[in-house]
Formats: sequence, C-alpha cells, structure tokens
Amino acid sequence: MKKFMLILLSIIGAIALGGGLFVSFAPTFGATAQGQSLDRIQKSPNFKNGKFQNASHTPMMDESPLLDKVKIFYKFFTGVDGSSPENALPMVNLKPNDFPTTPSQTPVITWFGHSAVLIEIGGKRIFADPMLGQRASPVSFIGSKRFNKDLPIKIEDLPTLDIVLLSHDHYDHLDHGTIEKLKGKTKHFFVPLGVAAHLVKWGVDPNKITELDWWETAIYEGLTLAATPARHFSGRGLSDRDKTLWCSWVLKSATNSVYFGGDSGYDTHFKEIGEKYGPFDVTMLECGQYNKAWKYIHMMPEETAQAHVDLKGKVLMPTHWGAFSLALHTWQEPIRRLSKAAKQLNIQMATPIIGHRWEPTGTLPQELWWKGIQ
Repeated sequence: MKKFMLILLSIIGAIALGGGLFVSFAPTFGATAQGQSLDRIQKSPNFKNGKFQNASHTPMMDESPLLDKVKIFYKFFTGVDGSSPENALPMVNLKPNDFPTTPSQTPVITWFGHSAVLIEIGGKRIFADPMLGQRASPVSFIGSKRFNKDLPIKIEDLPTLDIVLLSHDHYDHLDHGTIEKLKGKTKHFFVPLGVAAHLVKWGVDPNKITELDWWETAIYEGLTLAATPARHFSGRGLSDRDKTLWCSWVLKSATNSVYFGGDSGYDTHFKEIGEKYGPFDVTMLECGQYNKAWKYIHMMPEETAQAHVDLKGKVLMPTHWGAFSLALHTWQEPIRRLSKAAKQLNIQMATPIIGHRWEPTGTLPQELWWKGIQ
C-alpha cells in the first residue's frame, strides 16, 4: 500500500511539475508587464490590492448554492444538445481584391464570427479582437472548436491593417497564433494596460504598441481611439487573474463613431460612455456565452439591447456568438433572444453572415439566416 501511494504521489507530482513548467514557458500564455508598463499599472486608479478592479462589485459567480455550481460544471463536461451547429454556418468567401487599397471613410464592417470584427472608418482598417484560431484555448487539442473550419479569407491574404485593437487577454479574444501571423502586416496595436507584454513576447515591436487605461484617448493619423470601461476580468494562466486590464473601445473619425464592446456584464458604464461619446453609428456588443451564474461578467441578450440604448447607438451588431460554444445555451439562443428584445425596444439590428461586408449607414443585412440550421 505504501509503495502504491508513493507511486501515485510521484505521478501526481510529475504531472503538477510538468503543468507548471508548461504554463511558465509555453509562449501561448504570454508574459507579465515589466518596467514602464508595470509602473503605469501600479499607478492606475483601477488597480487596487494587486489587481485590476471593476467599477462595481463583480463576483465571478453568483450566490447560488454549491450544488448548483457543481451541476453547471458537470454540464460543461457532458455537453448541451444544440450548443454547436451540425453543419458549417453560411459564410461569404472573401478575396484580397474585395478590400479597397484605401479603406473607407464611412464605416464598413466585416464580422469574422465571435468578437472578431474588421472595421473600416476614417480611411483606416482596424481589426478588433482578431481571434482567428481554431480553438479558444492555450493548446490545440482542448477547448471549444470553431464552428466553421475555414475563415472568410486566409489570414495571409488579409490586407495591411492600420490597427489591431484588443479588448482583453482571454483566449477567445487574444490568440497567439493569430498575432504571429498578423504582426508583420499591422502598423500599430492598441491594447488595455498590461496586454503589451503578451505581444512583445510574441515578437511585436514595442514601438508599435500603445497601452491605455480607462477613459484615456489616443489619436492615430486623425482617428481618435478611447479606451472605455467594461465589466469583466482577465488572465491567461494560473496566477495572473486580473493582472491586465479589460476595456471597450470608441473609434471616432471626423464624421462617424463606432463602439466595440469586447466582453462586459451590464452596468452603468454603458450610459456613461453614451453620454460622453455617443451617439454611435453602430455598436458591436456581446450577446452570447452567458449564464445566470456568471451574469455579472457577461450580459444576457436583453441587457445587450438595453446597453445599445444606453450608448445611444443607431445600429446594433451582435458579437460573441456564431463561432464557439463557451456556455450552456444552444448556439441559436442568443440571437433569438436578442432579436426579440431589439424588436421590443425598436432597435435597428444588423445580422450579417460571417464575411459579409456591410455599411451601418446603408442597407442593413437583416436576414434571419440562422433559421432552419440545426
């Protein structure tokens, strides 16, 4: 018995050691801030007691009984019927010449699924949260797999990007492999505090990265970018929870404004942003991967509709759905619930298929394309 226990403990120790070494040295986990970046973090009014804080009290999980939480985690392992479509979703196949040499002055939006959105505004081309990998995971064999095997266009065929915009460092928003392929064709990266360290480790020139705190702004060749609050959290490893900031983004040209929400639970910040920077030609807001158990860090679809109203948005485009299953609802539930809520609040909503280039100031894509897809 003692021999058996010794062998068992040795195996457990070896696994723990191997896992720790993997987390410490695998590049996918990124890096921690140092130097001037760390100094800015420590001086941020949003950084307290060694980590970033939300403006409102934001528990990761609600106050539900422990047994309910166990049931939730059990469902994650067993799966939910209908959480992923049986077949690939409809998609527009793009070619390099579909993108003009000079990006549009007025907004043109191309959704790549989940929260990955290519935005043209003010003559600039911006890719927000370009997670274009196959799994939202630090490894290639574990984690939710992308619904569609193919992208609208190969990463290598994308045009030059003026800006890559990141909302936070979670794997379904910041992908190591994607950044490796985009870094050579991206002129500049705008990220929340602390996220630059990941990019630098992956070979991005530090001079091409600008970090912003909430309510800070930057001007890039005539385009104004403002890092605005969100209600969420961050982290890529076992010990870096909330060591980097999360945010939403405002983009303003001389004539147009767009809002990219990243991930966020509902709170008063949407109204504050709307009062300061609205109205917006289009808001891009998450509507999926929610659950009442983590209602503080991800909005319910009905809250997404209200957030759009708070922001003074003209057109709403839902994000954070249509690519990965990261919650316990069916893949269609978010868009069905949001469509109903948008109708009740008289919201103009755009529902493009993946890869469709569309203009918020033009004819909106409003086909209910998900109907009839199992």
